Amino acid sequence: MRSRVVPLVALMVLFSGPSALAYIGPGAGFAFAGSALVLVSTLFLAFGVVLMFPIKLLWRLVVTGNPFKNAKVKRVVVLGLDGMDPGIATRFMREGKLPNFQRLAERGVFRPLGTSYPSMSPVAWSSFTTGVDPSRHNIYDFLTRDPCTYMPMLSSTDIRSVKRVMNIGKFAVPLPGTRSTIKLLQKSQAFWKVLGERNITSTIQRVPITFPPVPFKGLLLSGMCVPDLRGSQGTFGFFSTQSSDGHAAFTGGEQTVLRRQGNRIRTRVMGPDAPGGGHMTVPMTITVADDKQSAKLEIDGVDEPIVLRPQEYSEWVTLTFDAGRMAKVNGITRFYFNSVDPEVNLYHTPIHIDPENPAMPISHPTVYAIYLAKKLGKFATLGLAEDTWALNERVIDEKAFYEQAMLIADERVAMFKDALKRQKKGLVTCVFDTTDRVQHMFYRYLDPEHPANEGRDTEQWKDAILRTYQRMDTMLGEMWDELVRDDTCLMVISDHGFTNFRRGVNLNAWLRDEGYLFLKDDKRTSGDWFAQVDWSRTRAFSLGLTGMFINRKGREASGIVEEGAEYDALVAELIARLKELRDPKTGEKAILDVFASADFFDGPYRFDAPDLIIGYDGGYRNSWDCATGAVPEEVFSDNKKSWSGDHCVDPRIVPGVFFCSRPIATDTPTLLDMAPSVMKLFGQQPPKYMQGTDIFRDGNVAGMLDPHSLSQSGSAPGARIFPAGQSAPAAAAAVAATEESSR
Repeated sequence: MRSRVVPLVALMVLFSGPSALAYIGPGAGFAFAGSALVLVSTLFLAFGVVLMFPIKLLWRLVVTGNPFKNAKVKRVVVLGLDGMDPGIATRFMREGKLPNFQRLAERGVFRPLGTSYPSMSPVAWSSFTTGVDPSRHNIYDFLTRDPCTYMPMLSSTDIRSVKRVMNIGKFAVPLPGTRSTIKLLQKSQAFWKVLGERNITSTIQRVPITFPPVPFKGLLLSGMCVPDLRGSQGTFGFFSTQSSDGHAAFTGGEQTVLRRQGNRIRTRVMGPDAPGGGHMTVPMTITVADDKQSAKLEIDGVDEPIVLRPQEYSEWVTLTFDAGRMAKVNGITRFYFNSVDPEVNLYHTPIHIDPENPAMPISHPTVYAIYLAKKLGKFATLGLAEDTWALNERVIDEKAFYEQAMLIADERVAMFKDALKRQKKGLVTCVFDTTDRVQHMFYRYLDPEHPANEGRDTEQWKDAILRTYQRMDTMLGEMWDELVRDDTCLMVISDHGFTNFRRGVNLNAWLRDEGYLFLKDDKRTSGDWFAQVDWSRTRAFSLGLTGMFINRKGREASGIVEEGAEYDALVAELIARLKELRDPKTGEKAILDVFASADFFDGPYRFDAPDLIIGYDGGYRNSWDCATGAVPEEVFSDNKKSWSGDHCVDPRIVPGVFFCSRPIATDTPTLLDMAPSVMKLFGQQPPKYMQGTDIFRDGNVAGMLDPHSLSQSGSAPGARIFPAGQSAPAAAAAVAATEESSR
């Protein structure tokens, strides 16, 4: 039977609950695959492949002719700033704080960018990548459910463990033909693959939902959904002398309790599954300095001791996990002491796949990651590298999180510069997650009444979002002469914008109260993953961040709702009632709109969509426990986590940004337009299945966004903060609309 384990994208990025722990993914096969890869991934091969790239291009030119003969530009550069909000950007530009974005807008164009339905990163970036909507690329959320078991599944990637092994002592050796497999579940195809087939090559860095990498004519470093070395989407480690509970679990991580003997402590760093069971570990000794101002880490396999003062990060540390003669696997992590006296509190990041010696392919070709690591140094490879759950769990504080995010951003800048220097023709695309992660974790600073502010600092990091936008503006300025030139078209885009997340809504609790969902023995509450749901009586349920599913006969294993009239009537009834759902605390409607997938999508994978997509109003979102399929007592709850901003709302509230060095012929560009528009810039006809429009077509030219079209507060519809006592507008603005929004 196929293993259905849920990578921590369900637990770490978005969801929570004490019983929801990191899963261990590919298992023993992970390490054995890594061992084989080490033998072939040599430094010579890494540099050879990349350095031969121009020669291969010249050969293709001789054989196939000039693929750029009808191109309007030689190079297109797409700079992705995940989550950058048009309203927030406009406000900072007005204040003179983003001079390079202002300069780009004046030279070309600045517009809100219509996002996907629903408006979340895996969906939106998949639409950017393929030029089609979710019913054609089949990504609707971070999670979906297995209709056979109702259990959660990662939407983007199918990871299967080794099934047949031969036991040799304590080792479990995978038999021939039974290695672990990893499969990308995104349908359709990336537009850079289509360009490659037409001999226009690309360098793609960290675009979400590109793991595992799909071969094409170009270079690619995978982004969101690359696992850590443990096979999860990010399991941090925490060592502390403060607890006497043994091993303590956090959402997104786990604690090892330290037994102190004077200034010296022996412990182990937990690694991936070991063949035959258990985990591989690396012994570590912590020695606190006599002056209590620093501590030393001595780690087996690491040549030099690591000396750290409190509240400073180590460089990347390479950990080698040994399963005997049969397998070794490398990972990298950073260490950070919160304190060394009187208590020792040591955090380490999730253990990333070592890009210099990858345990599984994280790039195409595989040696591209090795090339980058050899040339630029070690770098974060985890798809969701900024450790949001360590901050949510208060294992680290805002300072540690922000510094970690900036370290990762600096690595990305170096990669981006390398791609621009090396590729003078074709497509260069690089996505920065920094803007998204910082806004998720620091949005509460924009709202003095946010529930997450209770008992926490509200002043020291109030400029964190501004500083992050300015970091991106500085990067743009540093690369201006390379990016803004006649032979290059620069686009700066985001997948969505941002709004407040003050109150969570558990739709499963609402469905229970309204008689659509039932628990066994008529219980009131249920744990994660629908633990006590009685499927023989349940007609609807919610999982993930915006979706509600009907328990349909013939689709779900225990479906009871008949197709046709019964299904249509239930959908219509739920839509009408959900639109009237009011928050008892404020009296405001929580949901702006509800979309029936059957009416909204017409692609070949529409049957896999949630039956209803919930368009929350600003300030609301699926609660943390609703996302994991739990049924609590109350429908509404305050969101008290540091994760205080979000975008899983009605997509018309959170458009992305679109800056471009060339004028465009529309006021309402969308993500679906990006793929066909880039292809047309290269003089290539987009495939007929693509749904977007060429925004550079001949016609009326749109210039810089008129600042008077925004609200007086400096916020576009996507940046409304919704302070206490104020609600969102009665109706959302049209996608990418720029007219002033009322409150």
